[in-house]
Amino acid sequence: MIEGARVRLNGWQQVAVAVGSAVGALLDPRRADLIAALGETTGRPAFESVLQRMKRSPEGRAVLLERPRVIYENVGHAWDLPPNTFGAAYASFMGSRNFSPDDRPPVRFMDTDELAYVAMRAREVHDFWHALFGLPTNLIGESALKVIEFQQMYLPMCFLSVIGGSARFSEKQRKLFFQHYFPWAIRAGMQSTDLMCVYYERHFHEDLEDVRKKWGIVPAPAAPM
Repeated sequence: MIEGARVRLNGWQQVAVAVGSAVGALLDPRRADLIAALGETTGRPAFESVLQRMKRSPEGRAVLLERPRVIYENVGHAWDLPPNTFGAAYASFMGSRNFSPDDRPPVRFMDTDELAYVAMRAREVHDFWHALFGLPTNLIGESALKVIEFQQMYLPMCFLSVIGGSARFSEKQRKLFFQHYFPWAIRAGMQSTDLMCVYYERHFHEDLEDVRKKWGIVPAPAAPM
C-alpha cells in the first residue's frame, strides 16, 4: 500500500515539490496533503535518524518488524475499551471530532520502503499524541504539538509549521501560545521518552495515567482564565 503510492524524485523535482508544498501549506494550513509532502521532501535525514533509533529499541524494532498500520480495521477495538484506558482516550478524541484513522494521506516521496514506513508511522501516531498530551486540534493545539514533534524528530516541517501557524495567530492567541503553551511544549518534548519507539497499539488496554507516567508525558496545562 505504501510502496504503490510512492513517486521517486530527482534533486530538482524534490526542491520544487518542497517549495510548492511549503507555499501552499502557508496559504492553506488545512491542506494535509501539502503538509505531508513538505514533511517527506525535507525530512529524509530526520526520518533516517528516527529509523536508527527505532532499530536500537526493542519496542521500536517490533514496530519495524510488524509494521502496524493505524487504520480502523486495526484500532477499531479501542472504541470498546473501558473509559480509563489509553485506547478509550484515543477513541474519544477521534470520535468527538468525527475523525477517521483511515484519513491520513499516503507516503509518496520516500526513497526506501523502510523510510516510507517510518514517515507513515510518524503521520499515523499524530492522533495518539493528541490524546496523550491532551491537546485540541485548533491552531494553538496543533502548533504546540508540532513543537513536541520537532523535539522528538527534528523534522523541518514541524519547525516551519510552528512559524506558519503562529503567523496566523491573533495578538491574544500569540501571547497565549508563547507565554503558556510554547514553554510547556519544549519541556514536554524533551522529557518524554522516545515516542517514535513506542508500540502504542499494545498499550491500548492500559490506564491512561499509567502510560503517561511510564512515557514521561505531562499533559497540556489548562489555559489561564
